[in-house]
This record gives sequence, C-alpha cells and structure tokens, in this order.
Amino acid sequence: MIPLFDITRQYKMIKDEVLKAIDRVLSSGRVILGPEVEKLESNIANLVGVKYGVGVANGSDALVIALRALGIKKGNKVITTSYTFFATASSIVRNNAIPIFVDVDKDTYNIDLNQVEDILKKEKIFGLIPVHLFGQTVDLEGLNFLKEKYGIKILEDCAQSIGSEGVVKGKIKKSGSIGDAAIFSFFPTKNLGAYGDGGLIVTNDKKVYEKSKMLRTHGAKKKYYHEEVGYNSRLDEIHAAILNIKLKYLDTWTENRINIAKKYAEEFKNRKMPLKYPYPKDKFHVFHQYVVEFEKEDDRNKVRTYLSEKGIGTSIYYPVPLHLQKCFKDFGYKKGNFPISEKLSKTTLALPIFPELRFDEVETIVSKIEEALRR
Repeated sequence: MIPLFDITRQYKMIKDEVLKAIDRVLSSGRVILGPEVEKLESNIANLVGVKYGVGVANGSDALVIALRALGIKKGNKVITTSYTFFATASSIVRNNAIPIFVDVDKDTYNIDLNQVEDILKKEKIFGLIPVHLFGQTVDLEGLNFLKEKYGIKILEDCAQSIGSEGVVKGKIKKSGSIGDAAIFSFFPTKNLGAYGDGGLIVTNDKKVYEKSKMLRTHGAKKKYYHEEVGYNSRLDEIHAAILNIKLKYLDTWTENRINIAKKYAEEFKNRKMPLKYPYPKDKFHVFHQYVVEFEKEDDRNKVRTYLSEKGIGTSIYYPVPLHLQKCFKDFGYKKGNFPISEKLSKTTLALPIFPELRFDEVETIVSKIEEALRR
C-alpha cells in the first residue's frame, strides 16, 4: 500500500514533541486565542515577510474574512481561476460579490494573468484572488504589475504554497508577500498541516489586520461589544502549538518534497513516459501535490484504476472546474468557456507525495503507471 498522503509517518517522528505541547497547553488552562496562536501568527508573518498574522478556524474562513477586511461590498466583481478548490470562489459569493472566472496557463496550471489584464482593461473590478496551485508560485512580478497599474485589491490564496518563492524586481519574495493580504490553510494534508482544521491571514495593512481580528470574534473588538456581525472563527491553541513545532521542520520537509518531485521527473524521463510532468525549480514549486497530465482522459482513468488495484492512492484535482459547478450556474458560464481548465479536469492525476515518501515507492508508482499504459 502506498497512500496518496500519510500523516502517520510524520507523527511518529515528532510524537514526543507534539504530546508535550498538547500537555503544556491543556495544563495552562488557556485553550483559545492564547500565546501559541500569537506565536504562530508572528512566525507565519515573519516567514512570509509581512507585518501581521491573524489565526482563524480554517482556510475557507480566512478567505471570507480577508475579503471582507479588504472592504468588499455587495455586487463587487472579483477575478479568480476556475481551476482551484471550491473555497476560493465560494468566499466571493459568501460576501455577496460576483466571481469572474478566467482560464489557467497550460503549463503551470496557475491563473492566466494575461486574461486577467484583458478584463481589467474593460471592467471595473474590485479584486483578484490568484491561487498558487499545487504549491507552484504564480508570477509574482506579474501580480505586482497588475496591483500597481490597476489599483485592484489582491488576496493571494496560499493554501497550498506555504514557503514557495518567486521574483519581484530582481528580489526573491515569498508567495503571500505581494498582495494586500494572503491566506494559508493548515488542513492536515497541507505542507504545514495541523491535526484538524486551521487557517491564517497575513497582511502589511494594519486596518486589514485589526478588522480581521474583529471579524473572527463575532465582530467585537471588546467582548460583548459588537461593531459588525462577524464570525466565530478562531484558531485553537492546541493546533497552534502543534503548528509551531512543525514549522521548525518545514524547510526540511519542503526539501524532501522537492527531491521526491525530482525523483518522479527522473523516472518519467528515463522511461520516456508519454505524459506531462512538473520538474522542480528551487522553491518556485513546493509540491503540495505532484500532478501529471495524460494525453487522453481514457489514459488517466486507466492508470488511476490500475494504481488503485495495486494499492496506490491517487486523486483528481479537480474533476469539475468551478465555472461548471451547479451552484454557480446563475453566473452564466458554459462548457467551452475555459478549455484548458476543462481539459485538465479530464487528463490530470495527483500522485502520492509527502515528505516521508521513499524513493523506492516512487519507483514502484512510476513502474505501475508504465504497466497501466502498456495494457
């Protein structure tokens, strides 16, 4: 058995530290919004290279709250990609705003910034949510250009990209450092994952920081005095304590992911496999997922079925692009609007990747893919 993701291997390595941290938190009697959350907020902000962090209950809430803290209003238009997790677009709709979908680049699978600019030239747009998909950084230079030229709000969705890097004006920058705000998810499968839900907002804007803090506690700066109707969205102390421990290992785990991705790429290249695969380039891609693309949907499905029979886990990210989701049908999008996103939904497959995956397991996975394609 080779799972798509295995949380247990990592836990065995840090079990003693985790249990001590949990005991410390519970013994303190402070389990909600205490020193561990404050420490994590500071740690993540420092990692990204910004001033402020706000811990919340999950990445989806982080998107909703951050948009609201940025000043979104009913009927505002926000551009985002159709090829991403549902929460990216649902956060716009949950704020009574309108998602404007665009297609993705055929090689990186990230949002096509040329299409974004085409819309910005024609329409009044409140903001943009670029997603650093699968751990690969969106063109930060391009994001910065759009921000400076058009004055739109940019909320970076870094749910899958913690620690990934790009270049802006000749300087290395982290994903999450270019926008007016950015969000992270600590869902257990993420590169930095808790043992439950968790999320965080980062920003350089003190007003966005203060409003996010207020909104996460029912819209109250002072307890029982509510300035707005907010949310109950707080990051627990236990999760924060665990994340503070895991953060010490993030660079090592990221390096492991990159090396595993290199191993995949070398195996595919040596075997001259008829599929498209990513090859690592420093921390431009931190490989939250390792996603390959087949020529035909039948090939993808055949490989997935065969791997499942051999006890190898896979997943499809994402089987239905967001513009074709039933709940968004009233926005008027149709099949054929975004051909790259639609093609990727039928031809891509996520293979196992996590820091503790062994090279011999990668060799087995690739050999089984080869067997499947020969059948």
